[in-house]
Amino acid sequence: MDIDAYLDRLGVARPAAPDLATLRHLQERHLAAVPFENLSSHLGEPVVLEEDALFAKVVHRHRGGFCYELNGLFAALLRALGYDASLHAAQVFHADGTPGPPLDHAAIVVSLDSQDWLVDVGFGRFSRYPLQLSAVDAQRDPDGEFLVLDAPYGDYDVLLDGKPQYRLERRPRPLADFVPMAWWQTTSPESHFTRSLTCSRATSQGRVTLAGDKLIETVDGIRNEVHLPTPAAIRLAYRVYFGMVLPRLPVPPGGNPLTGSADRPDTAVHAS
Repeated sequence: MDIDAYLDRLGVARPAAPDLATLRHLQERHLAAVPFENLSSHLGEPVVLEEDALFAKVVHRHRGGFCYELNGLFAALLRALGYDASLHAAQVFHADGTPGPPLDHAAIVVSLDSQDWLVDVGFGRFSRYPLQLSAVDAQRDPDGEFLVLDAPYGDYDVLLDGKPQYRLERRPRPLADFVPMAWWQTTSPESHFTRSLTCSRATSQGRVTLAGDKLIETVDGIRNEVHLPTPAAIRLAYRVYFGMVLPRLPVPPGGNPLTGSADRPDTAVHAS
């Protein structure tokens, strides 16, 4: 891995030591610099869960990705910097409070100073900083209050502002374990990733999201939504807000080339 090129993508100097302060800074900068996005599914691009391919996409092509891509590559960077970092599968909770399928999400666990820390740069709106997995009390974060609870079989339930987000497995997994689910997520007509578009990243005051022709900015808790009337305006938004120069606009199957909405627009990806 070209560590310096990756750190330059994040706007971070090479750290002196793999400590907690550096980990916090790296996670915050990753969330601000690299968007959570599912554009590949709608641009005819395969999602390849291999380090070289992910590095080329995120660093060289200045793109983002979804959980398997972003956390898979970030875990590799952390290991290259000297951290004890591993990938862990998670089940994302449905709106009714039931957990989704296994390997629905990939997150990172970093063992540091005799503590395990949850690091996640691939879930959209989530914690800005690492979460201590053994913490008993709620943990305050710029993006909300997080609580980690014991779950069956030694797993962890992670809650944001009292709402369950996902159930995290305790055992680590290689990136290759996520390949079948990544394929399903990016190709199945039943996947919310194939039915809607999103490109979203954290900002110093909130979040900015481009969903089809809707540019949504949240500043200090106040949400502002702007309709982008033309393809040229949408392309400009991708470039200005996310640093992306796209050869063409992504469109879901059966979707509208402007709105980016497919036949079932009521579903949302993790960033919404």
